[in-house]
Amino acid sequence: MQAWQVHENGEPSEVMRLQDVERPTPGDGQVLLRVRAANINFPDVLMVRGHYQVRPPLPFTPGVEICGETEDGRRVIANPALPYGGFAEYAVADAAALLPAPESLDDAEAAALHVGYQTGWFGLHRRAHLEAGETLLVHAAAGGVGSAAVQLGKAAGARVIGVVGGAEKAAVARELGCDVVIDRRAQDVVGAVKEATGGRGADVIYDPVGGDAYTQSTKVVAFEGRIVVVGFASGTIPSPALNHALVKNYAILGLHWGLYNTKNPKLVRHCHEQLTDLAGRGAIRPLVSERVPLDGAAAAVQRVGDGVTTGRVAVVPKNGATA
Repeated sequence: MQAWQVHENGEPSEVMRLQDVERPTPGDGQVLLRVRAANINFPDVLMVRGHYQVRPPLPFTPGVEICGETEDGRRVIANPALPYGGFAEYAVADAAALLPAPESLDDAEAAALHVGYQTGWFGLHRRAHLEAGETLLVHAAAGGVGSAAVQLGKAAGARVIGVVGGAEKAAVARELGCDVVIDRRAQDVVGAVKEATGGRGADVIYDPVGGDAYTQSTKVVAFEGRIVVVGFASGTIPSPALNHALVKNYAILGLHWGLYNTKNPKLVRHCHEQLTDLAGRGAIRPLVSERVPLDGAAAAVQRVGDGVTTGRVAVVPKNGATA
């Protein structure tokens, strides 16, 4: 089979190589899956660079999120068991963690429903307890993680403010349903949020960016607001001033979704049921901006790493179903 291999860490376009390799052999409790579509996540970029908290042994195949097909023909969503990731014709996954792919979504959309939407659901509902009528601020609202949070916020009845970088991404955020869109390249984020909320600020802030975005969040969070820390796409990890959180009476909530797979796997399945229902009703639908063939994966991973994509980019091998 063909699979992308990383033999040394570095930029995806430089170190990812498409090679002919043997099909992986499932271990105990694992299954072999034919990859129908693999979604590109920012952790894939970090893993290739060697900057992620998980460091699979070299060589490895990146790709942490797929829609695959079992040997008996079931269409499933899975997180491949590294080093046999999803940017390949076949991958390996833990049988106990397989989730049914919603019939309402095609392969690329189903692959994109998992990590970003689970993170959004846990962040907004489990951690921040977002309520209908509250104001939700989403940083990087046109990206893969942010677009999921926007849709989930709207589905929950929140008023959503999306912060993006550039006019193209602003247009995407509007199409996603943001009530207010702020272009950080052309506007003062803090001033624009205060104006949009009458000075009150945002009840819940969803931050996959870190750096300056987190600093802005602390200036516009409302009384009893909640800042959900999801990641650090900016590359800068902020150091919270806890005295500021005390004085302004807001909460800083960390979210590592992957922990729920071991700490509370039943809640992961419950979340998937909720997401499947929302997708079936048309309340959410993953924004897949590109579908690329397997031989285009390295360039696509690089584009995600460079921050020039919107929504999700899916890799669709030739042996997978096309959208």
